[in-house]
Amino acid sequence: MEPQEAQELEEQHEHASHDRSLRPVSFTISVLAVLVAIVTVLGHRAHTHAVLAQTRASDDWNFYQAHKIRQYDTQLTVDMLSALPARDSASAARLVAGYQAHLKKWNQELIESQNEAKQEQTEVEHAERRADRFDFGEALLEIGLVITSITLLTRQRSYWLLGIGFGAAGIIATALGFLVR
Repeated sequence: MEPQEAQELEEQHEHASHDRSLRPVSFTISVLAVLVAIVTVLGHRAHTHAVLAQTRASDDWNFYQAHKIRQYDTQLTVDMLSALPARDSASAARLVAGYQAHLKKWNQELIESQNEAKQEQTEVEHAERRADRFDFGEALLEIGLVITSITLLTRQRSYWLLGIGFGAAGIIATALGFLVR
């Protein structure tokens, strides 16, 4: 919500305070404004969580790629030592055996780093879905706030009820954000 919008709402509240029939409308506007603020913070936190999870996923994929390159280079060295004649064949055989042991160990690490990267990617998708729900809830609450404030200008209670409807939809959308799995 922009500062000038808040100022306009405050002025409308002052005018409405003189008309007792509009007090419930003013109260509804206040509640919706507080809910918009809360849901906005939730949305920002969800987006921050998604960005951090994406960073961790990128780090994990980079780690996986580094393992893959290391594995490829080691396999290439094993192939070269196995294919080319060596001056000391016993020493070359020990090197090949050592590299092959490393390759077996690194194959497991490669699988683990790939699984971690996939898990982080799933976390990113989860956080983005949650943030989308919060953003949608925020939009609905803001629409409800604006429509409800129209009641103060027009004195037509149908706008108040419509605003309450949008506010309720915003609350439901926000609640669904907590249920995202």
